[in-house]
Amino acid sequence: MTTVLITGASSGIGAATAVLFAKGGSNVILTARRADALQKVADECTAAHKEAGLQHGGKFVTIQIDVSDRSQINGFLERIPVDLREIDILVNNAGYVVGVDKVGDLSLDNMEAMFATNVFGLIALTQLFIKEFKKRKSGHVINLGSIAGREAYAGGSIYCATKHAVNAFTGSLMRELVDTPIRVTEIQPGMVETEFSVIRFKGDKSAADKVYEGLQPLVAEDIAEEIVWAASRPPHVNLAEVFVLPVNQASATLNYRAPKL
Repeated sequence: MTTVLITGASSGIGAATAVLFAKGGSNVILTARRADALQKVADECTAAHKEAGLQHGGKFVTIQIDVSDRSQINGFLERIPVDLREIDILVNNAGYVVGVDKVGDLSLDNMEAMFATNVFGLIALTQLFIKEFKKRKSGHVINLGSIAGREAYAGGSIYCATKHAVNAFTGSLMRELVDTPIRVTEIQPGMVETEFSVIRFKGDKSAADKVYEGLQPLVAEDIAEEIVWAASRPPHVNLAEVFVLPVNQASATLNYRAPKL
């Protein structure tokens, strides 16, 4: 029986991933800062599992946690129900970006907050579970990277820096575990339409919508499929990196937008 723990599971890619794992018969531990939103996703997991008609899995637990808060990471294992503590797959999805400011106009508070969640929180949680994975000689760490971790772009210096850090950390972790059966994967999406851009533009939905104007972006379910696919490969197969773009995007700054008629 597979048990999956997902951070940032209250919306977007994290929520879609939780539902898809539930549909496939996994037990899922959903974590995020927003408790109410988490419960809604847990209910969707229950419905998806029931619809699939599976007899295995079906346990869905929500745990409110802010991964940027080190004190909440300490003792986190004890908050997981005893029968679900043997985590098989850790999906480090929590992360965000605020603003498109350029260097010189950056908010240091925003900078620290992005690093605390996107990098330090991911590393702290991975450290917690990698010890358990090593004891059991099994496990899979799936980190949500980004095209921003492959190439930098103007107006994204801090977010790009955090995702480059995730890429480097994930690569180092995979190399450190080469003599174990533990798998390490980084998913690197391009343009995905979720509330991610709304947060980036500080709640300005019209500005967020313009990011995807004229092309068909990926959606959360597209990335969820890649995550579940990576997790479901045979034990000897490790998808180190999965780089996913919408068909009309070729790089962080190169895309084709259909002309308005």
